[in-house]
Amino acid sequence: MENNLKNILVVSFGFLLLFTAYGGLQSLQSSLHSEQGLGVASLSVVYGALILSSMFLPPMLIKKFGCKWTIVGSMCCYVTFSLGNFYPSWYTLIPTSVILGLGGAPLWSAKCTYLTIAGNIYAQKAGKIGKDVINQYFGIFFLIFQSSGVWGNLISSLVLGQSTNTANSEADLACCGANDCMENPVGNDSRSSNGTSDTLVYTLLGIYTGSGVLAVLLVAVFLDQITANKEENKEKTPSFCSTFLATFWHLKDVRQCLLIPLTMYSGFEQGFLAGDYTKSYVTCALGIESVGYVMICFSATNSLCSMLFGKISQYTGRKALFVLAAIIHLACIITLLLWKPSPEYLAVFFIIPALWGVSDAVWQTQTNALYGVLFEKHKEAAFANYRLWESLGFVIAFGYSTFLQVYIKLYIVLAVLVVAVVLYGIVEYLESKTSNTTNKEPIKSPQDLKDTNM
Repeated sequence: MENNLKNILVVSFGFLLLFTAYGGLQSLQSSLHSEQGLGVASLSVVYGALILSSMFLPPMLIKKFGCKWTIVGSMCCYVTFSLGNFYPSWYTLIPTSVILGLGGAPLWSAKCTYLTIAGNIYAQKAGKIGKDVINQYFGIFFLIFQSSGVWGNLISSLVLGQSTNTANSEADLACCGANDCMENPVGNDSRSSNGTSDTLVYTLLGIYTGSGVLAVLLVAVFLDQITANKEENKEKTPSFCSTFLATFWHLKDVRQCLLIPLTMYSGFEQGFLAGDYTKSYVTCALGIESVGYVMICFSATNSLCSMLFGKISQYTGRKALFVLAAIIHLACIITLLLWKPSPEYLAVFFIIPALWGVSDAVWQTQTNALYGVLFEKHKEAAFANYRLWESLGFVIAFGYSTFLQVYIKLYIVLAVLVVAVVLYGIVEYLESKTSNTTNKEPIKSPQDLKDTNM
């Protein structure tokens, strides 16, 4: 047990160090590299590459290199992205974004596989139920991992907070918020004019890169290689064609098609917060050094509510939670459309991402659970669709970020939210009809069974 726990902690703290760096960088991309939309373009490329990666790379790499070295190699892909930020251009950030995206799917698949195999091996030795041990391992992992958003953003604010920023003029503030001045970017969007020196940016990138390298070394040195049982090893690794076809064959299920907008909305809303809210509201009105503090509110409420909603969903049901999330995001979107960002209303900058995190916790936990319940017999194809459509939502959200004003993007997010909730309601209606039909099916008495057999 001690050795098993050591491996779980190594994986967990490895991911904590890696995503402390990547999470902090993602929040800053649109603000650090605002010229020609380079920052959001790089994020769009990340999720585009992630779509391709999830289709065929994970099973192939895990079978060839094993879980440990797949994790190590994929972590190196994340470190290249940190290095690309030292000299940001279309020729450095875009290729490193592709590399990161390609490493993303194998990283998460190898982590899930490692924890699952470790749980099953320990359960067999200890005479416990494998599912229970696996759930405990995943609980330990997410307890440690989910704090990465707090640490990454805290580091960025502490480092960049040493800059000497001047107060924005009324003309500058007029270009913040929903009616941002696309043709006249606010000075705070670039390193040179917001008082953030290159020295501070390089210091921050050095810390992030060091954190990523430390994650790679931690896993490479201290994580034990692990293999599944011989019976599990005999299972054929699904080919790219079979995975690809199964993913799209699953779209024959009407419920899957109806859930596409809900799944994509998860990408749209996260993309808006990371790409547009941080740039056009926070950086524009408060300065880039405040982005980290604001995003800590999102990460903290998201983490706490993910745990809370996972527990109370058995009492409230998923429908009530989805309605709550929709109402909160609707209120946030309307507020962002009407509100003129100003340092006078400092609390609002933190309240909005905190509420956004509450709703995001519902979209993440309950949509995953919904897929697991509705498509229990075809989980692999269902969750492949989940990754596909959520990633596509990210790609679109980051892709149009450079070309549209913020108020148009808010209307798009609002429209997707409305469509998603309506179609989700139809899915619940279809499920209730199915369950009612099953419940109304008459139970045959022994006499009826005799008559049928005659």
